[in-house]
Amino acid sequence: MAAQNGKDLLIKLDLNGGGQFETIAGLRASRISFNAETVDVTSLESQGGWRELLGGAGVKSAAISGSGVFKDQATDERARQIFFDGEVPQFQVIIPDFGIIEGPFMITAIEYAGSHNGEATYEMSMASAGALSFTAV
Repeated sequence: MAAQNGKDLLIKLDLNGGGQFETIAGLRASRISFNAETVDVTSLESQGGWRELLGGAGVKSAAISGSGVFKDQATDERARQIFFDGEVPQFQVIIPDFGIIEGPFMITAIEYAGSHNGEATYEMSMASAGALSFTAV
């Protein structure tokens, strides 16, 4: 696989609950991480004293984060509404030449910042809130 442009990793938000996904405005950096908890089933009978894990038994989760320039567009307004209303809408993460991750996420943090001689910026963090699907490209 060839190298990909970082700007092509997109975080999209369902604007109205009807499957109308829009890229979150102003993002300049984005990240998605996947996690799976382990379930340790090691016992005195484990071969050589090595730890044993139970496959497929742990809780899976994903986290999305992004940062960018505050633009005050429809996606910014929707993200604020989602946070303050405690909604859990559908998000999509487009991973170039890999696929699309889609599912419910909760916005867990929004931070705004600005300096006297610079642009207003923001950071957002989201945590998965249900089963995610993957569609290969």
